Amino acid sequence: MNSTVPIWIDDPTNAAILAVSEDRLQGFQVDPFGEIAQRSGVGVATVLERVRAMLRAGTIRRVRQTLMATNLAEGSLCAWQVPQERLNDAFEWLFREDPFSGHVVIRTTDAATPGSNYRLWTTLKVPQGFSIAKHAAFLARTIGAEAHRLMQAKALFALGVGHVRRRGMEPGARADTLADVKDTTIVALSPLEWRVLSAVKRELAEGEIVRDVWDARAREAGVQLDEFVRVARELNAKGVVGRFSTFLEHVKPNANAGGQSVTRYNALFHWKVPVGRELDAGREVGRHYIMTHAYWREGGPEFKGVNIMGVAHGTEKDAVLAHKAAIDAHLVEAGIGFDYTNVFWGGRSEIKPSEIAPAAYVEFCNTHGLDPEAMR
Repeated sequence: MNSTVPIWIDDPTNAAILAVSEDRLQGFQVDPFGEIAQRSGVGVATVLERVRAMLRAGTIRRVRQTLMATNLAEGSLCAWQVPQERLNDAFEWLFREDPFSGHVVIRTTDAATPGSNYRLWTTLKVPQGFSIAKHAAFLARTIGAEAHRLMQAKALFALGVGHVRRRGMEPGARADTLADVKDTTIVALSPLEWRVLSAVKRELAEGEIVRDVWDARAREAGVQLDEFVRVARELNAKGVVGRFSTFLEHVKPNANAGGQSVTRYNALFHWKVPVGRELDAGREVGRHYIMTHAYWREGGPEFKGVNIMGVAHGTEKDAVLAHKAAIDAHLVEAGIGFDYTNVFWGGRSEIKPSEIAPAAYVEFCNTHGLDPEAMR
């Protein structure tokens, strides 16, 4: 490692880069590092050098063009009730053995509340043509879950994990306008589109952090670069491309950067708003800058009927709760009451991109003794 290149997030140059590169580059980026350079005011050669160094050091855990996976595969948040003695084994299996489970988090509440016995939480995506309910049932049998609850997103209101730009944010800081509503309609793709998409979405290795970032990926997809870019732009127009992002290692302390952590607290907020006001409430919650995710999901009786959920991060628990209180007050001011709310705190967590390719699901079934046709 070149020790002369700063790799900590508090370095002014790195902070300027990360404030852009974490979650500000929406859609397919033909020249992502050039765009980061332009928006951050940092020269492109320095951007490339710093991103490579932070990736090598583990400050950045992955660099990739993300997808709107909710529009490409049936997805859900899933809460699992697992006996305490099996909790860590279940966590490990879902993280290491199930390519369709993305975020894997052990959560707790400050007191015994509805759903607090559901300690294990995951995101789950199942490729097009296969059943998420059947896959969840297989996972439940495998990890020994006593119960599980699938909570599919009916609408999205916020999606963008920019930890650096959120540091020190004042509670209640929000956009002047309501958050947009993003639907979860599944989009069908052609074989060529799947080839290009598969090449676009895979995370970049250190040696791939170069200005002409898509040249090798076009060859991998078996097309010329101009064709690759054309198809990628068409996928972007279909709404299935998310953002180009440098994801920070935000929970685990980074030994190479003096034990620094980007954030310490990961909070999943729950609100139960009146039926019929879900879109209104979600758009109000989603306009708060602290929210990295905000969704309309149905928690069901297990979670006392909550229907709006969102995630916020922070370095101090009291500060996260102050943001929650500000959002609560804003909902009331907006004329949207709620008769129940809760906070589930994240503890141990691992994050990986969920696999969404149909061929990968067939391979998974064959490996685990499942009949792919029976999983449709």
